[in-house]
Amino acid sequence: MNTESSPRPVAVVADGHFYVGPELCRHLATRGFNLVVGNASDELAAELRALGADVEVVHNVHDLADPKNSDLLVERALTTFGRIDSAVMFSGQIVTGRFVNSSLEDLRSVLVGCVEAPYNFMKAVVPKMTPQGEGQVLVITSASAARPTPGAPLYSAARAGASMLVKNVADEVARTGVQVNAVGTNFMDFPAFLKASGATDPEVRAKIESQVPMRRLGTMTEFAAFCMVFLDGSSRFTTGQFVAYAGGWA
Repeated sequence: MNTESSPRPVAVVADGHFYVGPELCRHLATRGFNLVVGNASDELAAELRALGADVEVVHNVHDLADPKNSDLLVERALTTFGRIDSAVMFSGQIVTGRFVNSSLEDLRSVLVGCVEAPYNFMKAVVPKMTPQGEGQVLVITSASAARPTPGAPLYSAARAGASMLVKNVADEVARTGVQVNAVGTNFMDFPAFLKASGATDPEVRAKIESQVPMRRLGTMTEFAAFCMVFLDGSSRFTTGQFVAYAGGWA
């Protein structure tokens, strides 16, 4: 994975500000990657550089439903480091509510974040990797893609669409050596999930945790560690997979 233009492998983390982004960056830096990171804070960038990584921060690329933002991340990676070895993204707002109370506008809204954003990211990254004959792309979706999800039918359906898109892209480029996989989460301990589910209330959190076979919420640190096998180059024979990361729920 090494090149003369960048003696360390290069990873693009589309968002280093939110969700598992900061932890992914830390794990990748520890594993010897240089990084192109969307929306990273000055503090995170300094921490990653202290770990030995060269870091290129790309600001104001939060909205991956805008194809220009994925294109900009890729452009900065190629300009700064000359290649992309690994790339990871996550997107999609958690949308709740019953199907019978939903609207076409609700559906269109969830499709933008959950399907268009992964499409844009893969469209920008994958064609740059295939001439190299190697590369790893990870799209983080949702475990709700794997089973009916009461209270979030539109979100579940859109996430399933994104996960199947990943499988199709992987099948299309497998012969080139590029890997494309998806990991889907649920019951994760981060502010957006806690707010959307009401789990900021300790009683509600306890009820939610009782629905998880492992009886707890997942952490960002352990989730980032799980993702590394799809990003760090250590496993090169898995592609087109969707794996649920949800404490046994899916």
